[in-house]
Amino acid sequence: MDRRHFVTALAGVSAAPAVAAAAAPTFASGAIRRLLDAADVAKSRGVLLLDPHAERWRGSASQDTAFASDEDFWEPIQRAFDLDRTWINLNNGGCSPAPSHVMEQMFRDLRYSNELPVIQMWRDLEPRIEIVRRELATEFGCDAEEMAITRNATEALTAVIFGMDLKAGDEVIISNQNYPRMVSAWRQRVRRDGIVLKEISFPVPTTSPHVIVDKFSAAITPRTKVMEFTHITNLTGQILPVRELVALARANHIEAVVDGAHAFAQFPFKRDDLDVDYYGTSLHKWLLAPIGTGFLYVRKSKIKSIWPLIGATADQDDNIRKFEEIGTHPAANHNAIAVSLAFHRAIGAGRKFARLVYLRDRWANRLLAEGNGRVKLLTPMHSAWGGGIGNFSVDGLDPVKLGGWLHGQHRVVQTPIVHPEFGGIRVTPNVYTTLDEIDRFSELVLRAMKSGVG
Repeated sequence: MDRRHFVTALAGVSAAPAVAAAAAPTFASGAIRRLLDAADVAKSRGVLLLDPHAERWRGSASQDTAFASDEDFWEPIQRAFDLDRTWINLNNGGCSPAPSHVMEQMFRDLRYSNELPVIQMWRDLEPRIEIVRRELATEFGCDAEEMAITRNATEALTAVIFGMDLKAGDEVIISNQNYPRMVSAWRQRVRRDGIVLKEISFPVPTTSPHVIVDKFSAAITPRTKVMEFTHITNLTGQILPVRELVALARANHIEAVVDGAHAFAQFPFKRDDLDVDYYGTSLHKWLLAPIGTGFLYVRKSKIKSIWPLIGATADQDDNIRKFEEIGTHPAANHNAIAVSLAFHRAIGAGRKFARLVYLRDRWANRLLAEGNGRVKLLTPMHSAWGGGIGNFSVDGLDPVKLGGWLHGQHRVVQTPIVHPEFGGIRVTPNVYTTLDEIDRFSELVLRAMKSGVG
């Protein structure tokens, strides 16, 4: 792919010229230089980058894996971020920095909005949400009229949780590894409406998806109306068998709601791979969009049945945009999603996921090899049911104390996890993470295992 076509792909433009002019981000001089450098590396390896609107990225899984350890490819991408490198940030699962040119685009829109908000924000910038809607729908594999732009996964999923018509005695099944905010939302419905909330447990790690399906199946009764579960857990990075769980729900006339906060743009998939009816995610994690961006997917036939969080008019009953009625808000944040999508597509979804797994395996395999049998991985390794998120525990080391030592004394940001059934340290690097940072983290953990953290 030559540079002209690459830049076109990077901008994510495939619309008619008039629409494209309105949609295309005005990149600052040199803003995409880092990705062009990476593209040159890819070209030298004989790999082509495909039009981002195509159904699948060109290049085999073996090519993606080969690129995972190619530092010549990843070094320019690492330089696309403005970061404080005196810290090692291994908590990108909370929220990740956005690339510099994504932030520049948002700042330009904010400044432009501020000059005359009622004209330049509402009239000029807000309509571009339709371009973002179209591009996200393309990436997810759905109709644009099924894609609502939200501020995060919580807003997206609580719209469905509070928007469903449920009555006293109706049962909802979740797992005890659901994200806490979703659990709180369901418990509020218990207090408010008298529904019955049932929480199932499943072992970690597990490479047998039927175990999880069987746990949900055993909890179903004639009063079960909803199952809500994560695509990949925020605790250990366990990927759940979403398609099988959705099929189980449908077979029993149950609605299935999927929390994809950590899945979208971490690993490649489309809507039809999951066959979901409801899917919510944040985009400030793995898509590298600005903080305060997410989406809610609702299958077209289901939109009318879900009440929006904030009141909408009756003529919006069938309109996905009713979930975006949140009052005055900046257009700059959600418009910058288009730039993040371009960055994601330019890297390549398969290569990105391969890199995240490579980084996980680099620290995990070292701790397992040098940990004298004291290290346990709570994330499936060498399995389709694990991804870039990793969680480990060390026999004899409290995860909260270890996490505090790493953060307080060595400026390594990670996430201690304390769950009633397990505990450990969650590690979530991203595409800007260097091998030196991964190795420094591993060395510190091994030092703590040898000398303690007191």
